[in-house]
Amino acid sequence: MNYYQHIKLIVSFFCIAFLITSCKHKEDEYHSITDKIEAKSKDYHGVSISSEKYLEGIKTIEVTENGQTFLIPERKGKIKSFACTECHNKPLHQMQSKEQKKAHWNIKMNHADDTTMNCTTCHDGNNPDNLKSLTDKSIDFNLSYKLCSQCHQKQYKDWAGGAHGKRIESWASPRASMTCVNCHNPHSPGFHTKWPARFNTQKIKERK
Repeated sequence: MNYYQHIKLIVSFFCIAFLITSCKHKEDEYHSITDKIEAKSKDYHGVSISSEKYLEGIKTIEVTENGQTFLIPERKGKIKSFACTECHNKPLHQMQSKEQKKAHWNIKMNHADDTTMNCTTCHDGNNPDNLKSLTDKSIDFNLSYKLCSQCHQKQYKDWAGGAHGKRIESWASPRASMTCVNCHNPHSPGFHTKWPARFNTQKIKERK
């Protein structure tokens, strides 16, 4: 071994010795936040908080949308006039008559103008117990959000990801989210404009 190799060996020895001694640290002391996370999560097996007990008695359906799997409330059982075929037992043009009382008289269409959509844009005239897509594909009433998503893609993606809409009962998993029609009237989906609540300074003065 020549002189330079001897010096190199000594330097290497001191470097290793320094690293070994410098790594000694007290319990609960870490070199980085990553080391701390890894150490603290080693025995982590998840939380015990669950929404299941809050969802008891609520009929839900599991769906997978945009890579997310979650629960939505069953819809058809909440529609008073479902199934539609109880009344729509023959073609619509045969049911229309001046002598008969106008059906659905209380529904006011305020979604888009007549040149854009009407009842049959969303409702399947051949099978009234289902909705239909813009390409005439059948859509179950329980999955009505699929109909809305055709025009409202941004809102649909936000909803599927959990940023739009409301959770049912609790934030904890399993996730159960309301659908479009649980918050919006499908025939008139817009919300009325509201003024912000006024801060009554006079009442504050009177209390003093």
